[in-house]
Amino acid sequence: MTAWILDPSRREVLAGLLTGLGACATGVVGGGAGPLVTAQLALQARPTTLVLRPGQPPTPIWELAAVSHIGDVRLKRGDRCQVVFRNDLPVPLAPVWYGLNGPAAADPLRGRAPTAPDATETSIISISNAGTLLADFRLFEDGLKAPARPLPIIAREASPVAVDRDEVLLIEEWHLRPDGSAIPPGRDPKDTTALYTMNGRTSFELSAAANERLRLRFINGSQRSVLAIKLENHDVRVMALDGQPAEPFPARNGALVLAPGARADAIVDTATSAPFLLHDGKEARQIGKLAISGYRERRAPLFEPQPLPSNDLPEKLDLKGALRFDVALGAADAGWIRPASFSTASAPAFRAKAGRTVVLALKNPAPVTTIFHLHGHHFRLLDKLDDGWKPYWLDTLAIEPGQTQRIAFAATSPGRWLIESVAIDWAAPRLVRWYGVE
Repeated sequence: MTAWILDPSRREVLAGLLTGLGACATGVVGGGAGPLVTAQLALQARPTTLVLRPGQPPTPIWELAAVSHIGDVRLKRGDRCQVVFRNDLPVPLAPVWYGLNGPAAADPLRGRAPTAPDATETSIISISNAGTLLADFRLFEDGLKAPARPLPIIAREASPVAVDRDEVLLIEEWHLRPDGSAIPPGRDPKDTTALYTMNGRTSFELSAAANERLRLRFINGSQRSVLAIKLENHDVRVMALDGQPAEPFPARNGALVLAPGARADAIVDTATSAPFLLHDGKEARQIGKLAISGYRERRAPLFEPQPLPSNDLPEKLDLKGALRFDVALGAADAGWIRPASFSTASAPAFRAKAGRTVVLALKNPAPVTTIFHLHGHHFRLLDKLDDGWKPYWLDTLAIEPGQTQRIAFAATSPGRWLIESVAIDWAAPRLVRWYGVE
């Protein structure tokens, strides 16, 4: 394979990368011999518009787009993916991946500068786990001139999952001024109206036949709001959270509660047309609809879905021998800083030896709910008595005002990793620190 030229024109990027980037490649990587590249992905940061209010002009926004794919981006576990990123926006940017464990060349705050405007960069990312991933620009909120859409990325399991359809449902939050323009997060939302979309539409419709088995990948792509999403009149069985398989369990009252950036994979056996209802903590509203037409005949009845294949996270964690640290989220005197000013020369939140179990006591001193995100690892949410954990893995957690939640993870990936803290207030700044695994 010929090495990519790192600074072609926009026309060359789009023309060259749209022709067959999904095919496998072998041989030379970045000008030298290296492991096989099994997938390729062309990403572009670009301006676009979105119709958010009927009868008004489309709203200017920014987006992270996969110009190499038609429809959803679907990779597979174990891929070495060559990512070519083109920045056609007027500020330095880089996509940040959420949900990947282990070393990721896509983390721009751990020593690699973001991509300059009108420039192109190439990186190699190892897809270490199957699941629902997300890439976006949230670490660059301070420089955004418009709200930016994230990009869902699907990492398929090695063996197909027994479903009829696999659908992504991306929920996004917008704050619109009276003139129809939208403000990015981290700005004062005064005189704006909150609005939500599913897959970029204010009224989304998912068509299916009755008696179909759907895998629905719900993503809270909003930047500040904890959201509850419910499919009326259906049993919703949760199969994975934040890109990691869970012991299957029914969603309470059919509703999923997701923190900003959180993901949930659910199995639904279709029965009848039903609305998707969204609750933002203030009111419920219909955001979409499952539209049933026809009936799918089957040779055998649908049985209980089997658990998804493991991503090889540890079955047990050594809580007795764990390293324990207190982390006060967003506290001004605790070293939290805006991403634009971040440096790994700052003091870490904590350090751990590779192979140790780490327990964090996450304290929220703020008067509002605060969102915590852990890069580099997934964690277990511990029971109140610290004697066990919930039967799922997470990378994102909402912590209520004045509360403390304890989490545990196996420090298996050496390096310097970010942690994030942001209050559920549109004007609140996103803050980061780092931790070390040595």
